[in-house]
Parts: sequence; C-alpha cells; structure tokens
Amino acid sequence: MTQTKKLLRSLNGETQSVPPIWMMRQAGRYLPEYRATRAEAGDFLSLCYNSELAAEVTLQPIRRYGFDAAILFADILLVPEALGADLWFVTGEGPRLSTIQADADFDRIKPADAIHDHLSPIYETVKILRRELPEETTLIGFAGAPWTVATYMIAGQGTPDQAPAHKLMIENVALFDKIMDRLTEATITYLDMQIQAGAEVVKIFDSWAGSLKGEAFEKYAVAPTKRIIDALKAKHPNTPIIAFPREAGDGYIGFAGKTGADCVALDNSVTPEWGAAHVQVDGCVQGNLASRHMVTGGQDLIDEVRHIREAFSKGPHIFNLGHGITPDADPENVTLMIETLRESVPA
Repeated sequence: MTQTKKLLRSLNGETQSVPPIWMMRQAGRYLPEYRATRAEAGDFLSLCYNSELAAEVTLQPIRRYGFDAAILFADILLVPEALGADLWFVTGEGPRLSTIQADADFDRIKPADAIHDHLSPIYETVKILRRELPEETTLIGFAGAPWTVATYMIAGQGTPDQAPAHKLMIENVALFDKIMDRLTEATITYLDMQIQAGAEVVKIFDSWAGSLKGEAFEKYAVAPTKRIIDALKAKHPNTPIIAFPREAGDGYIGFAGKTGADCVALDNSVTPEWGAAHVQVDGCVQGNLASRHMVTGGQDLIDEVRHIREAFSKGPHIFNLGHGITPDADPENVTLMIETLRESVPA
C-alpha cells in the first residue's frame, strides 16, 4: 500500500518539496494548555504515568498546530526508575536519581525484563494515541540512549560535562560496562513494547553523545545504538528508527550506516549545508532549526526556516529543531515556523 503519512514517506527515503514537521518537546511548558493539564496531574511524574493525561498533552500540539507527527509524552528517566532507581524532580532544577557508583549499587538494579509492569501506563498511553490521533499523523515513541541515561544514573542528576560518568568509565570499566549493558537491554525491551502498543516510529535520544570522543564514541554511542536497532529490526523490520547523537560533530558522518538508523537527527551546532553534504548523502536527516528562534521569532525565523528547507531539499528531510523547544518560547512563533515551511512558493 502506498504510504500517505508524510513523515513515513521521508523515512522511507522520499524527497518531498515540503518536508514533514514536528518539534522536539512539542508537548511542554511553552503551551498554556500543557501547564493546565500538568497542574491537574499534580506533578511531572504523575503526569507521565497517567495514561489519559499523558495522551492529552501529546495531542495538544497536534490540535493547535497540525504537526505531521506526535511524540509520546514520557521521560527518558522512566527506564532507570523501572529498573529500581529512585527518581524525583526538584522544581526549577530538574531530575534527581539515586546513584550507581559501586558494584553494590548496581546489584540492586533489576533485570531488564522486569520493567514491564512499571511501564505499563506508558504503553497504555501509546494505545490511546493510536486511537485518537488524526489518520495523517505519525506516532513516535522514544527512549534515551544508554550513554545519556547512564550519565544521570551515575551522577544522580544532569551535569555540565558528564564528568562523573567519564570518571567511572575510566576507574571502573567493568562496572560501567555492566550499567551500559543493562540499559541497552532495557531500552530494547522498552522500545519493543512501545512498537507493539502502536508506535509507528521510535527515536533514540543520545543527548550527551557529544561528550564522547574517539574510541569512547564508537563504544558507547555507536555500538549500543546499533545493538538496539539490530534487535528492534529483527522483530519489527518495517518500523523506522531515528537516532539523535546530539553534538556528535564528525561523529554524525556515517552514523546511519554504522547503526542501521533510518534517519539521523542533527542539532544546530552543524550547518544545514554541512548536514546535507555529510549526513543526508546516507539517507533521511532531521533538523535543525535553533530553538532560540522559537523565542525571538520575526524575519530571522522566517529566513532560517527557508534556508534549512532549501539546504536539505535534494534529499529526504524531516524539519525539526536542533534540540527541544524551551519553556520561554512564544507559541505564535511555532505557528510562524509551520506557515513558513509550508508556504507553496519559497521566497
């Protein structure tokens, strides 16, 4: 059957004159309707685990903007919580986790296949969304990549340079590798269940991939992503997978071929022209408007949207931001971005 969903057409390698568009963190604090629903839920984790409300906030930007894809509302740290880590959020500061810094800490972590019951509300959210989304809207599931999730599990919170994880990697490589292996297994399980529940595409977010260099990048960014994709493709060969090794720089080159990803998402530390020349030659790319344009808007936003669309116009492309939209963004700038992208005659 001919594919009619724009996002899936790009992921299947089709070049479209107007690329599909969605936006990382499109369900979030910049929208007043999201803030109202989160208040109803009580707190962030309660919102994640309330299937009806999580589906509602996933649908809100689709109703408002008509994006070509919806991404499941959840959080990358639900996996370590399902594995037995303590997880809480500090208002204004972000997530906090119980840490793994010694073998005794790791021994308290559950096996990968033990995550199912804890994460069942997430799978229920996926099922609701498949029923409720418009026919033309693609549903994306996601997980954090093992390296990025490990950095939080080791440090207990986000860090500027992921130094605690790098330190453990050097000082206790056996423990670090056990953490990475357990997270890789759990991520396979989690994404497999999302696909079974109805996710049409899944995305692997490696937000801190840029701090891995040389052999470490190959071992802890490339290899786990390949292992996840190989396992998912063995069970779901027709489900496209997007990989996002953020700020990978030259590591973006060949990443699709090394991992089997159907699409590589680019941050805005690389230019669209560089991405087209070095990454899009291997297939679909996603990106890469700077998130600040959602705050500042104006002619600069219009010009940059047109610039990115033109730079990637010779191959399959999914328009997106280079990272997530920020809470201080103006919702009207999102409308301007979409209208500019979809204008019939580029300026």
